[in-house]
Amino acid sequence: MWVLRLILKNSGRHKLRSMLTVLGVALAIVAFGVVRTLILAWYTQAENSSPDRLVTRHAVSLTFDLPLAHRGKIEQVPGVKAVTYANWFGGVYKDKSNFFAQFACDFPTYLDMYPEFEIIEGSRDTLFAERNACMVGKKLAAKYGWKIGDIIPLIGTIYPGDYEFVVRAIYAGKEPNTDESTMLFHWSYLDLRVAEAFPGNEGRAGFYIIRLADPLSAARVSEAVDAKFLNSSAETLTETEEAFALGFVSMSSAIITGIRIVSILIIAIVLLVMANTMAMSARERMKEYSVLKTLGFRKGHLMGLLSGESLLLSGLGCLIGIGLLMPAVGGLSVALSDFFPIMFLGASTVGWAVLISFVVAMVAASYPVWRVLSATITEGLRQIG
Repeated sequence: MWVLRLILKNSGRHKLRSMLTVLGVALAIVAFGVVRTLILAWYTQAENSSPDRLVTRHAVSLTFDLPLAHRGKIEQVPGVKAVTYANWFGGVYKDKSNFFAQFACDFPTYLDMYPEFEIIEGSRDTLFAERNACMVGKKLAAKYGWKIGDIIPLIGTIYPGDYEFVVRAIYAGKEPNTDESTMLFHWSYLDLRVAEAFPGNEGRAGFYIIRLADPLSAARVSEAVDAKFLNSSAETLTETEEAFALGFVSMSSAIITGIRIVSILIIAIVLLVMANTMAMSARERMKEYSVLKTLGFRKGHLMGLLSGESLLLSGLGCLIGIGLLMPAVGGLSVALSDFFPIMFLGASTVGWAVLISFVVAMVAASYPVWRVLSATITEGLRQIG
């Protein structure tokens, strides 16, 4: 108990310096947490992927579509349990800044493929029956104030024209990390519009989604599917849902690398702040530590005093930083919802923040501890702090 009192008294000797050190650590923890949250948001879609789902797209690029006839051939591949299909729509809602994902899909098979989408408002029967009906995520509906029966006008970019959709269902994710900011509508409605505007281009799917009977057969089924269309006019590339999602992440690899470097620099800054504080404290108190040695204080006692002070300052900064990090991530999630529909403060981020603050505290105290323990009593008494 007396050691703890000494640690508290030592930490409060230079109140301004201690407060600035704690504040520096807190701000660094906030910055580190925000950076790590951004990185995790990039990978969230891939982490949420199901091991029993594959995605088949055009071998050249996702911008090329595939004949709808591919579906029947894919269903014949051994190990395939179910197949659905969808097209990326890319429409504009009022203004180009209002970006959100829109997919034309075959509702019955698509919703069976994604049981994590749970309809919480509206009727599945009405959704299936009306040609221009759509389903939107709970988060997306809240953002724009949509409710059942509202009309959503979109201006087509990939598929030019003016489109109007009626909200007939609102879904929520069964899991907390399910994307709730997507809009889904009937593929048949889009195909009809394409047939009217561009005769001969109908009957095309952007990509196919395959459910496997056995997740362990992913590699074999992928090869079998692609082999069916080898040397055809529309060759395919089939990969796991996770690999498909990571393909989009890889497009931003340079940005992610830069963010990772920033996180390392943040840790280095925290270490420098703590090391400077502890070095100054040890230098100023060399005479005191020498007096303590003469009074019978052992090396373990002195090590505890220095390490404890470093841990106290770093720990306080960490706690304040985590407290500030929660609203910071919440605000960031709202501000970047168009780009990162799933963003939250993960337990791993908090864990890393605590671990980093502990490691930084111990590393920062290592040199002052060595300096105090290695100095003789006479050297310490001569020290002018």
